[in-house]
Amino acid sequence: PTTGKAAVSTPRTPSRPHILFCIADDASFPHMSAYGCPWVKTPGFDRVAAEGLLFRNAYTPNAKCAPSRACILTGRNSWQLEAAANHWCYFPEKFKTYAEALREHGYFTGYTQKGWAPGVAEGRELTGTAYSEITLDPPTTGICATDYAANFAAFLDDRPADRPFCFWYGGIEPHRGYEYGSGIRKGGKQLSDIDRVFAFWPDNETVRTDMLDYAYEIEWFDLHLQRMLDTLEQRGLLDDTLVIVTSDNGMPFPRIKGQEYEYSNHMPLAAMWRRGIRNPGRTIEDYVSFIDFAPTFLELAGLTAETAGMEPVTGRALTDLFQAGGAGRVSPERDRVLIGRERHDVGRPDDAGYPIRGLFRDGWLYLRNFEPDRWPSGPPQTGYPDVDAGPTKTEVLNSRVDPEQPDTYWNVTCGKRGPEELYHVAADRDCLHNLADDPAQQARREAMRDELMTALTAQGDPRVFGHGACFDAYPYAQEKVRFYYNRLMAGEPVETGWLGGTDREPDFPAR
Repeated sequence: PTTGKAAVSTPRTPSRPHILFCIADDASFPHMSAYGCPWVKTPGFDRVAAEGLLFRNAYTPNAKCAPSRACILTGRNSWQLEAAANHWCYFPEKFKTYAEALREHGYFTGYTQKGWAPGVAEGRELTGTAYSEITLDPPTTGICATDYAANFAAFLDDRPADRPFCFWYGGIEPHRGYEYGSGIRKGGKQLSDIDRVFAFWPDNETVRTDMLDYAYEIEWFDLHLQRMLDTLEQRGLLDDTLVIVTSDNGMPFPRIKGQEYEYSNHMPLAAMWRRGIRNPGRTIEDYVSFIDFAPTFLELAGLTAETAGMEPVTGRALTDLFQAGGAGRVSPERDRVLIGRERHDVGRPDDAGYPIRGLFRDGWLYLRNFEPDRWPSGPPQTGYPDVDAGPTKTEVLNSRVDPEQPDTYWNVTCGKRGPEELYHVAADRDCLHNLADDPAQQARREAMRDELMTALTAQGDPRVFGHGACFDAYPYAQEKVRFYYNRLMAGEPVETGWLGGTDREPDFPAR
């Protein structure tokens, strides 16, 4: 790995902690054992939670890799980031990241494996200098060969002793693909370990095996986290390091990743900082958003959005929760989060997206679908590319052509939706019972709609000003993913997402 110089060399003080930001790739809340999940074992995450804070209501504004990570890095919601609202975009030059700002003000910055991605940021190191050269023999074909923890140690070896560090651990687990059956064969898991299969999938051996493979990859991510914590402790750095552990978006399964529901956007989150968090071991129920990370890091580095060159930042620093000392609902003002999406994976005519905005508040979720005539997961002809290919996707799609299976699995994942959705998430975490047309909930629906639109207007969202077509017009950053729909319509073979094949989806029989 190479070492870059900071523009300004500023000695570290107690108010400028080291920062270790750890982000899994596609893991949903509550799939860490600290939350009581019986089929995932994560002692590293659990340690961070036990020695710091466990958050129960942390959300990403956009449940897809690149836009979610852009929100983390800039402190802005994705609809405030122009092209960076999309997947596979060109990152706009005008938006600075917290890692770039910290580097300019004395921090030694680096990352391993997956930083901001996928997309192109010409000539920039959005998360610092890359440290991904050290490899190992992975336990499965689906797990990355990068030795994340060893690369972190190499980064620490390069760090000048008088400078604080900011490191981004970007594992690519549990992103697909998986080695089928690895959770059972290599992880020692059993199908009966799973306490519940979400109601929008068939509950069968294939789906449960897929879930255990996902769990095994989360545990691989956690294993490297454990090694990193041990490295910091051995070097005497752990007490003065803020450790954040989370994921970028929900699990890569139907109706989750890339969508805007509870399990899509609700993320695991734990934070520890021995010298900076009062009364460790607390559980926080406040709503927090990924846009809160950047202002947290800036504040701890002694910067403001203005002095960092990142103005305006929409998020709010988490330091009040670090210092408050209480548990449960700590700050009355943290009572909501906003979410949304634009263009994710291609597959619609003219490569258009599926725009959504939403609001979580008080155990409820309101969604506004701006283009309900579009297929939310992509059209049937293209195999629904906004759902990752895998065994569970295949089971959901096969259920649509099986007269003995309920239509629900396909419909809630791939079928068209109305312009508004309303869910009582506290009682319906699977978000299957849309109450938008329930007469008893009209006042709530209207109040949440008004609150959402007022907030989006204040944030300058082009979608609410009638200029949302700009998001569809931003170019893709990689030629191979462009014009997916048009290639298929021309009769060229494209992967549909059916397990093990590239044929077009069969015509659906009448139901």
